[in-house]
Amino acid sequence: MATEANEKNVIMVTGGSGLVGMGIKTFIENGNQVEGEEWVFLSSKDGDMRKRDDCEKIFEKYKPTHVIHLAAKVGGLFANMAAKVEFFRENILINDNVMECCRIYNVKKLVSFLSTCIFPDKTTYPIDETMLHDGPPHPSNEGYAYAKRLIDTMNRAYAEEYGCNFTSIIPTNIYGPHDNFSIQSGHVIPGLIHKCYLAKQDQTPFTIWGSGTPLRQFVYSIDLAELTVWVLREYHDPTPITLSVDEEDEVSIKDVALAVAKAMKFEGEIVFDTSKADGQFKKTAGNKKLRKYLPDYKFTSIEEGIQKSVDWFVENYEVARK
Repeated sequence: MATEANEKNVIMVTGGSGLVGMGIKTFIENGNQVEGEEWVFLSSKDGDMRKRDDCEKIFEKYKPTHVIHLAAKVGGLFANMAAKVEFFRENILINDNVMECCRIYNVKKLVSFLSTCIFPDKTTYPIDETMLHDGPPHPSNEGYAYAKRLIDTMNRAYAEEYGCNFTSIIPTNIYGPHDNFSIQSGHVIPGLIHKCYLAKQDQTPFTIWGSGTPLRQFVYSIDLAELTVWVLREYHDPTPITLSVDEEDEVSIKDVALAVAKAMKFEGEIVFDTSKADGQFKKTAGNKKLRKYLPDYKFTSIEEGIQKSVDWFVENYEVARK
């Protein structure tokens, strides 16, 4: 992503106040900003991306040359089940407005985020980028999943019809500083961190829902930020790329819970409540495509990433989302 003399690249990040956006901001501020780059991180205060007028005003104001698109309507299992229409329509509106504004305002590169939960429900493992449209997603989140899948469809369509440089990223489970640490609606690692923190404060058992046997791949948010910036600068193909740790780095929920307890210096009782459902046993994703480009990239270990996340949460407990 070289800049010519006196030319400035303005990289605009939609949804810039969330976990991934804050990870990118942290990575850039830690000495990874290239000369000639200006970074703009948007939040919902900057405008409603569901509204075309708001979207156009934002593009007029910042005149981005590059866009990382993170903004989306997201929610947990029960929210997705109860509001499929809203999850489909609102994400379609957001994505359509961002993509069409990128075309109209001659944005040089658009990188959008997908999710592993949009893959077919019935599939073989490891899942990879070529399998995205091989069958229907799980019925529980089909509104969200189909809206997200259409980003990939439209990336290829915009490239074919208008020559646009649009692509997408498929991350596995993300965790790190600035996450949503809600026990009710947060994802597994931040939820466990908050739960363990309270158990230590209250001197009660640290209770994990389920048996702890399901397997997951977790990517530390700063690693994902570094790889996202690499995609922005170096990966120029409309087909998606999976950003994930290697298959052998898949860990059980039990291992994650024990790592959280160790990082929190929790010395009380640890209980696995097997009356609660485990959910899907595995969702293994392959990262051969990423490794073809970056064979030597070293991911932060789950132990180190959890320690950093716990330290951040304890230090920022009063202001953390929870």
